[in-house]
Parts: sequence; C-alpha cells; structure tokens
Amino acid sequence: MDYDDSATAQELRDRAREFMDEVVLPKERANAAGSVSQETIDELREQAREYDVYAPQISEEHGGMGIALRDVLPLFEEAGRSLLGAPAMRVDAPDEGNMHTLELVGTAAQKEEWLDPLVAGEIRSGFAMTEPAPGGGSDPKMLRTTAEKEDGEWVIDGHKWWTTQGSAADVLLVMARTDEEAHPYAGCSIILVPTDAEGVEIVRDIPHLGQDLMPESHAEIRFDGVCVPEENLLGEENEGFTVAQQRLGPARLTHCMRFSGMADRALDVAKAYMNEREAFGSSLADKQAQRFAIAEAETRLHAARTMVRDAATKLDAGDEARVEVSMSKVFAANVAQETIDLAIQCCGGAGISRDLPLADFYDAVRAFRIVDGADEVHKRTIARAVFEDTDSAEIEAVPRFDG
Repeated sequence: MDYDDSATAQELRDRAREFMDEVVLPKERANAAGSVSQETIDELREQAREYDVYAPQISEEHGGMGIALRDVLPLFEEAGRSLLGAPAMRVDAPDEGNMHTLELVGTAAQKEEWLDPLVAGEIRSGFAMTEPAPGGGSDPKMLRTTAEKEDGEWVIDGHKWWTTQGSAADVLLVMARTDEEAHPYAGCSIILVPTDAEGVEIVRDIPHLGQDLMPESHAEIRFDGVCVPEENLLGEENEGFTVAQQRLGPARLTHCMRFSGMADRALDVAKAYMNEREAFGSSLADKQAQRFAIAEAETRLHAARTMVRDAATKLDAGDEARVEVSMSKVFAANVAQETIDLAIQCCGGAGISRDLPLADFYDAVRAFRIVDGADEVHKRTIARAVFEDTDSAEIEAVPRFDG
C-alpha cells in the first residue's frame, strides 16, 4: 500500500525491517521458551545503533535521530513485529512517552538529569497517574493524590497503581492535585519523583494478564510525605493535564503502530502455517472462509494505518487532533486484538503454543483496549465532538410518524 510516506520515513522503515529480520526475530526465536534478560536488550540496543534505528523520535541533542512523528510511524510498526523490537530501538512504552514529555516541557537541568540517561537506556521511568478506587481511573477528575509546597519543596501524598515499570523505574512522573480549590483539569501538576526518595513505597507488582518474553510490571505505589525540590515540577504548575494530553496523543499513535505491526506479523505467521498445513484434502490456505477472514483483517489493518497517519499529520501541524487520535486508538486496538485472535485460530494448536509468538501477542494485545484510555473513554470523546457539531435545525428534516 502507498501511504504517502516521505523518503525519510521509507528509508527508516527499510532499515528497521532489515534490523528486525536480521537481528531481532532470530533473537526472539532463540528465546521462545523463556524471558529475555536486560543484558540481551542492551546488546540489541547496541546493534540498533549500528543499523541507525535507535531512538529516532528524540532530537540528536539528547541522543536520538531527530525525526518527526509522521516520519517515524513506519519504524514503530516494524518494531511491533516482535515484543523485542520496541525496547531494542528505544521506542518502548512507557519510556518513549516520558522521554517525549521531558523533551517537550522539561527544563535544561531536568533533561540533563533524566532525559539524556533515559534515551541512552541507562535508567527507566514510570508515569504514575492511575489510582485505586475511589481515586482517578478512566475519569481523571477523581484524582486524589496531592502535592503541597512547603519550604521550597513539594510534599506528595497519595496512592497509585498500574504504574507500568514502576518497580524498576528510577524516576516517576507523578500526577498530583496542586490546587485543591480549582477544577481538577486546572489544578493538577506533574512532578518528577525519584523512586529512592524517602516515603516512596513500592507496595507490589500487580499480577496481570501479559506476555512472557519481555518482563513487564505494573506497580502499586504509595507516597507518604514524599519531599522533592520545587524545581522537580515538570511543565507549568497546575497544567498537568495539558502536559499529559501532549504526551498521550503521540504515545497513543505510537502504540497503534506497534500493535499494527504485531497484528501484521501475526497474519504472516498464520498465512505461512496455512500454506503448509493440509486438512480435508487441501491446504488451509485454500479454505474460503479463512481466506475471507484474512482478507477482512488485511483491509481493517490498512484502514488503521491510514487513520494513524492522518492523526499524526495533524499533530505534527500543531493540531490537538483529539478526535482523530481517539478514533485511531479505539479502532486500531480492536483491529489488532481481532486479527491476532484470528491468527491463533488459523494455526490451531500451534497458535496457542509458545513455539510461535502468537500466544505472547494475544496476552499483550488485550491490555491495549484499556491502556492509554479504555475504548469507552475514546468513544465518549468522539461522541461528544459529534453531538457538539449537531445543528438543531436538522431535526426539521426528520419525518415524524404518528402511530
């Protein structure tokens, strides 16, 4: 398909595909029976630098390649073809989104202390926003964690969970109420909190549905009188939701492309299996029902890729593109899940084994319909925009029927 990608985007995609085929996929197959170590990820990152595909979304000043979001999308899709691809190319969540945020609104000192080592892969980070009930979940206005200024410091108290990579993180981007009198959207801030600060308690890693190949954790964390300097404020005071929106828009699109790549790889695996496997007198690839199902999946993946590119183009142009991002996120998440489910079904017993990557893909993709905004949240955003545009005069054209 021709997606009107620039020459830069196409060249980057080709290098990423070569890196995936020659380095990452063989490493994935060699580790199919178990988890991959951090040492292996570090080795892959060194090789990504050799292929010139390392941290393309970050400016050269901070250790990346300085490529615009729209041009880096095809690389994200290539990275998604294996669970090892994104961490190898340093386009992995949550660090990718946190690096973007630090680069966007961080001070020079914050970038030196946190961004540069994050890009280099020397430290890790977490984004601590979601809270257990009755705190903020899908409705962030319910946020209860607070941060108050005292003697040149922020004093933070609160309870978070589902902080991805939180137990392994060196620094957390913590969303907290900094003006109790204001509406939450106008009274919250993001504060950088080192995990070794006194009062930070990593309660546990939450047991969860997820893949086995790449170790992943989602932490429950308590903040009990945690003190950090005032200069750890990230962005403007009381503008935390504005900053979070700037983070989440691009992060949602990069998620979409990574999972599109995963779904595309799942189809490749399924098609290869179907060509080889015979049943009832012919190969599975000759069965019309499965051929039609594969055709439908290919069509929907094409639509997802197109939607994401449209949204990214608007973001690069300075548009908030909230509706386009929400449409992309909810559509791509469902298409990826359905496609990977289809691939497993096409492969039968082999599909649910760990001999193929499909079982790990299936475990990983289900969370995509919840992380970075559940389906329902994005549909609410889309519906609100649709109904705000409704012209009440149009109801005059609606026929009325009296029974």
